[in-house]
Amino acid sequence: LWYPVQDKKITGPVAPDVMVVFGRPKGRRGSYKQWQEDNIAPQVVFEILSPSNSLEEMERKLLFYQRYAVEEYYLYDPDSHNFQGWWRQEGLLRSIPEIKGWVSPRLNIRFELTEKELEIYGLDGQKFLTSIELSQKAEQASLQLEQERLKAEQASLQLEQERLKAERLAEYIRSLGIDPDTL
Repeated sequence: LWYPVQDKKITGPVAPDVMVVFGRPKGRRGSYKQWQEDNIAPQVVFEILSPSNSLEEMERKLLFYQRYAVEEYYLYDPDSHNFQGWWRQEGLLRSIPEIKGWVSPRLNIRFELTEKELEIYGLDGQKFLTSIELSQKAEQASLQLEQERLKAEQASLQLEQERLKAERLAEYIRSLGIDPDTL
């Protein structure tokens, strides 16, 4: 929850899906109490619509973000594949007319709306991975690590087998009355 002012009777909190605040130390907070954070408002807010969101709620949030100085506000509806954005100009949050290819002035990330999904790109041109892609990449890295561990274990077993073979051979040579070190 984001509380912009200390008196909660004046303005209740909102719960953006994601908010970005520059100028504050990183860390988990139960809620963002702006008056305890050098009165720095979140600069960028993201909302992802779900079926439970009402039009009235989203209009109320837009007004809230307008009132409390959010610089950029982005709203994505994954069901209708609709992406909208607003950015502050001359003190007002104004709709971004052409969002496709838009580069966030604050975050320096580029938004691309494809036929399938919303894609986000970093300054280096690399696409940010989706949570599914990140999960797959982590699973792939975990599997690769496990394969390396198994290879190392197999190599260790092979070395142990070779050591045991050498030991048995030395034992056999000794049983013949020959010192294996003289060979």
